[in-house]
Order: sequence, then C-alpha cells, then structure tokens
Amino acid sequence: MRVNTSLLHGYPVLDTQTGAASIPKYQTSTFAQKKIGSKQDYSYTRFGNPTVHALEEAFAKLEKADYALAYASGMAAISNVLMLLEGGDHLLLPKEVYGGTCQFANHILPRYDIEVSCIDMSDINEIKAHLKPNTKMIYLETPSNPLLKITDIAAVVALAKQHQILTVADNTFMTALYQNPLALGVDIVVESVTKFINGHSDVVAGVAATNDKEIYQQLLLYQKNFGAVLGVEEAWLVLRGMKTMGLRMEKSIDNATQIAAFLQTCPNVKRVYYPTLPNHPNAAIQKKQATNGGAVLSFEVSNQAVLEAVIDKLQIPILAVSLGGVESILSHPATMSHACLSQEERQKQGVTNNLLRLSCGIEDLEDLLADLKQALGC
Repeated sequence: MRVNTSLLHGYPVLDTQTGAASIPKYQTSTFAQKKIGSKQDYSYTRFGNPTVHALEEAFAKLEKADYALAYASGMAAISNVLMLLEGGDHLLLPKEVYGGTCQFANHILPRYDIEVSCIDMSDINEIKAHLKPNTKMIYLETPSNPLLKITDIAAVVALAKQHQILTVADNTFMTALYQNPLALGVDIVVESVTKFINGHSDVVAGVAATNDKEIYQQLLLYQKNFGAVLGVEEAWLVLRGMKTMGLRMEKSIDNATQIAAFLQTCPNVKRVYYPTLPNHPNAAIQKKQATNGGAVLSFEVSNQAVLEAVIDKLQIPILAVSLGGVESILSHPATMSHACLSQEERQKQGVTNNLLRLSCGIEDLEDLLADLKQALGC
C-alpha cells in the first residue's frame, strides 16, 4: 500500500468488538478480572490499554518497526531511551541537539556517572575522533534543530557496528514517511508525536520504535515503571490525526521548499537553513537518505530591528513553541526551544539571537509568501 492508503488501512483501525470505524476511547484506569490470578490482556492502564495499544500498532506500522511504544511526551521517549545507558558509559550527542535532550544529558545523566560529549555530527571524522572505549550510544538528530544540520545515518551506523555501539535517531523533523533510520540500520528511533504525526497542536506525546526484542522489553519495563505512559484521550486524538498525516505533510513540505527558495532572495535575510538547498553543505547526504527536505526551515535575519519587525508584522504564522501543526508556527529558538541552555552554550551551537525557525503549515503558499514579504520588507 502507498502512504495515504497505509495510514488509513495499514493497521487496526476498526473496533473488533463492535465494528466501530474509530477505535474507542477505553477511558478506564482498571479492568475487571474474571478470577484471582487469571491472565488477561489488560488489568491496569499504566500496564496497557486497548486504545493506546492500537496506537502503538499504528506507530509500528508507520515506523516500519517490529516494536513501538507510546509515551506521554517526546522527552519521555527520549529520556527512557537514554536511561538504557549505565554508570560508566559514554554518550555521543550532536552539539546542536534539541535543548531538552541537551539539558537531560548534561544535567541528569552525569548524576548516574554517564559521560556525555557533544560534537559536530555532520562530520563523520569528528565522530570517529571522539569515540572512547566506553562509548555505548551514538545519538543522532538529523536534520538537527534548529540549524537543519545533516548526519550521514548509514555512515554512523557502519561505524557504530564496528564498535558494538547502540545508535539512536531522533526522526521528528522528517518522520518515517520521508526518512527511515531503522531501515538504514539504526537501533532505536524516537519522535515527538506532538509534532507532525499528530499534527494539530493539541496533543503532547512521543514514540520509540525498534526491531530489537531485547531493547523493546527493556523500554517496556522503563515505560511502566517510570510511568511515562500516554493518556487514553491523547492516544485517540493521535490515531485520528495520523489518518491525514500524508496529505498534511505533502502540503507543508511543498510550502517549506518554496519559502526557503524565496528567503534566499530577501536582502534582510542573512542565511537560510534548509537541507535541500543547493548551498547546504550536506544536501547530497540528505538526498541519499531522505526523499525531501522536510517542512521546517530556519533563517537568520540581518539585525535585531528586522527580527523585531518580523515578529511584530507577521500575520499568518503564530509565534509559539513547537512545530508540525497544520498552522505555520514561527519560533525564536534562543528564547524558546533552546532557552534552557546558557547563552554560551547557544553560541557554541550557532543559535544566535537573530535566528528564527519556521514550521510550515498547510496554508495557501501565496498567502504565506505575501505575509513574509511584507514582514521582512522584501
């Protein structure tokens, strides 16, 4: 089945009990047991729930994975995966990794004697140079947030396998529709479902997927005992949102591609970050491992006055944290997604105060371009 058919029919979408065309919300914390000691599929919603289970089956289909787990947020999925590390282990992260991941790695993992190095993962030689005997995990984020840097997934996987190192990829920006890290050999994929998978800016959720049964069982234990389970209402909303994911993303990506090209012509824009632009240093790698550049771009304006004008004058995109909604969302990484980092840490990553990130929605392209032109003075 092709993308849109698969999103509607490729996993259980009908209630087996009644034939309902929408999986019901099993809004319950507990389930009646027939007798003491009896084995049944569901006993307590933190251990499993039919609505959440249906979503996890949908996630497995989407990610082309044998196993998938739903979490209460993207950070819940990420933190559960990072806790697979043990005391004395070494973790490699991109230096421009998502701010929440960076904060968890730098402020929580050291308490468990886990060493962290943040490096430039767009350069495979940098990764090789920072490997240690105790390196146990390489964590990728490609394209990266917010500078859209690209990591060669296949090259990292080959390197990791030589040294028996676990690989994890945050695939939030591309989703499995357009980039499949598991097929490229990555051990675990994580995504913030809050973003494109749900796509309506009304749910906070996360997913982790793998083809390794042992990893899955360990993550299942953590999911239950850390209590990072997704609520029933949220699971139902994501099931609904996924049905239009292919259509939504196709439009958003088309908008992003054309807006990125336009921004390069604007005198008040200093630099545009989008992975399929000809001047992107790793455009060839992006083309090799993904089918397009995604729906998110970033751009640095020429000065503070232009920044303030854009924020004040833009009418269509909302100014907000997050991305991946049907509406276009403009973010200021220095005070939003990366606000938890110090100014020094942001400067190291290249997250300047004049940098803006635009998650393109499904609005008419002509309206978005006209709005950007008047706000930027182009």
